[in-house]
Amino acid sequence: HDPGATSAQITTPDGGTTKRLVALALYETFGVACMSTIATGGPTLVDIVAATDSAGTNATTVVSSGTVAADAVGDFVFVECTAAQVKEVGDAAGYTFTHVGARITCSNSGDECVVTYIRGNPKFPAAGLTANVIS
Repeated sequence: HDPGATSAQITTPDGGTTKRLVALALYETFGVACMSTIATGGPTLVDIVAATDSAGTNATTVVSSGTVAADAVGDFVFVECTAAQVKEVGDAAGYTFTHVGARITCSNSGDECVVTYIRGNPKFPAAGLTANVIS
């Protein structure tokens, strides 16, 4: 995540030009891990947002980390939610959300973070999706 700004940005590698959201339709849970990699201050807020498409249209906060006191490289925050929470927020806002992502606020425009999205509990699990041994 390289926002190039101190304003909240959906995960982006290029200052907000490209937004990174993923479809949630086939999963029951979603998590975001955000770690400072280049930091003057680091992330101060991490929200999971839901949107009506992969471009981030109608992005709405589902879950918020609250204020994060990151101040060094390696500081991290993890936020998670369920598909049911995404649906509940969408119903209340009058939207059918299909995608989720992280919206991150950094304290300095030069801050950068590594962000990992984790979709869990597939609705149609299949065998062999994950390696059991890595050597």
